[in-house]
Amino acid sequence: MAVRAMPLILGGRSSGARVASRTAPLLDAVGVLALAFPLHPPGKPEKSRAGELPEGIPTLVVNGDRDPFGVPAPAGSVEVVVRPGAVHDLRKDLPGTAGAVIVWLRRHGWAAEF
Repeated sequence: MAVRAMPLILGGRSSGARVASRTAPLLDAVGVLALAFPLHPPGKPEKSRAGELPEGIPTLVVNGDRDPFGVPAPAGSVEVVVRPGAVHDLRKDLPGTAGAVIVWLRRHGWAAEF
């Protein structure tokens, strides 16, 4: 039985989002889903990790507007969805967060319409 070629989309939350962002170019991923990407250590905005977000790969960052690790700015192929009232755990309004991810996946043709 042959395995159908599928696009590779890497994803993670918090430090896993950093790992996904850094490894996506090495693995030829077509997309990155970065949940609660920790832009900087709490209270240290001068130590930005924005450079870890991949260039040229469609990337969705989903962060809460009250995340003490900060929220990256959208740039190039990096889109940012800010969840109102959410902190780093992104537990507030999980259906809304999932909906934002599904919209992004569908827009890129990586998820079917139901």
